[in-house]
Amino acid sequence: MDAIDRAIVSQLTRNAQISNTELAERVGLSPSPCLRRVRRLEQDGVILGYHARIAPKAIGQGFEVFAQFELDNQRQETIERFESALIEFPEVIEAHRMFGSPDVVATIRVADIEGYERFATEKLRTLPGLTRMSSRFSMKVLKSRYPEG
Repeated sequence: MDAIDRAIVSQLTRNAQISNTELAERVGLSPSPCLRRVRRLEQDGVILGYHARIAPKAIGQGFEVFAQFELDNQRQETIERFESALIEFPEVIEAHRMFGSPDVVATIRVADIEGYERFATEKLRTLPGLTRMSSRFSMKVLKSRYPEG
């Protein structure tokens, strides 16, 4: 990737709906070469897709929680059962298996703190292989992967 490819990626990260003409102007190309570069970036797997960013509060997911999970053992069967059950919940929007402790970290979105208490008690705490769970929520977003606007 050269500087123009990086500029294209930067512009598309800010606004995936930008027209090719506007994108070309912003990165200093004419429309045809710009479109060719965008298509190449897609084919090369640099651009993985285009997505709509939805306001979480508008769809009843305004309360975001970071949950950490420790499993009772590291047997493959335990890990697979836990992971399969966890990712089935639509409230779990992202989950990562970690090296070290905790074993898994997940981002969860629900309507409010009461909704999270219900979800944690009725669903998360019943996950197979779970030994310990802790939850945290953000006081303030300092930096986001998604530019505002």
